[in-house]
Amino acid sequence: MYVVAGVSGNTGAAAARTLIEAGERIRVLVRDAAKAKSWARQGAEVAVADLGDVPALTAALSGARGAYLLNPPGYAAEDPFRDTEVAADAIARAVTAARLPKLVVLSSVAADRPGGTGMIATNRTLEQRLGGIGLPVTFLRAAYFMENWAEVAGVAAAEGVLPSFLAPLDRAIPMVATADIGRAVAEALREDWAGQRIIALQGPAAYSPNDVAAAFARALRTPVQAVAVPEAGWAEALSHGGFSARSIAGFTEMMRGLNSGHVDFASDPSAEPRRGRTPIDTVVAALVKAVA
Repeated sequence: MYVVAGVSGNTGAAAARTLIEAGERIRVLVRDAAKAKSWARQGAEVAVADLGDVPALTAALSGARGAYLLNPPGYAAEDPFRDTEVAADAIARAVTAARLPKLVVLSSVAADRPGGTGMIATNRTLEQRLGGIGLPVTFLRAAYFMENWAEVAGVAAAEGVLPSFLAPLDRAIPMVATADIGRAVAEALREDWAGQRIIALQGPAAYSPNDVAAAFARALRTPVQAVAVPEAGWAEALSHGGFSARSIAGFTEMMRGLNSGHVDFASDPSAEPRRGRTPIDTVVAALVKAVA
């Protein structure tokens, strides 16, 4: 039996579905039991625990063959970096107490970099804390999520404009669908390994904002143009999304790192490269359907 967190989000749900389809027993880890009803109907066990609650998390992990854990982005938190330190310590204590055989953790491209990565530093915190507990652990460093474009899908549909923090607009970067992340998680959980390993996961191709706009145009059957959001406007745009001041600063530094190339898979050649199979058109079509 495997424990899967984040099932109310994209990557956890994809991992859980893949494991169930493979005939594996799973236990979903949620903060609210009401959010796990659909998983219970599919035969999953349900464990209610917060990542900061060591006793509850230990109980949820006990008896499992492995677990997938992640630290959900707390953009509204006053200090998401400090919150991650607390969560990482609690996870380390819980998996040790539960004697978990192996762990898969969602991380990010450039988590190996000591600075200049903004919010990605929270993933580095997880890696450093969990990599030192002597447990077989796989850190799945994912590329830029294709689903990040969901935030502006409605604008693209209504106005034919795709606002982009990524720039220049013709520069392609690795992106990956969350469905592919979930599948990679499930594959890793069913594998055996020793010590620590790092998987660098990206999609079948790199995409630029112009490429994404073209995918929206195909899905909407109407012209869509990518437009770069000036950095001077980032803070205001993020504040409307509920970001705290600390999160805005972290997000801004992360986007600067992406746009400059500082955030890049090439920074850690020791990572094991893997590619997902989902193209941007598939993800964009789903985003368009969701806002239709």
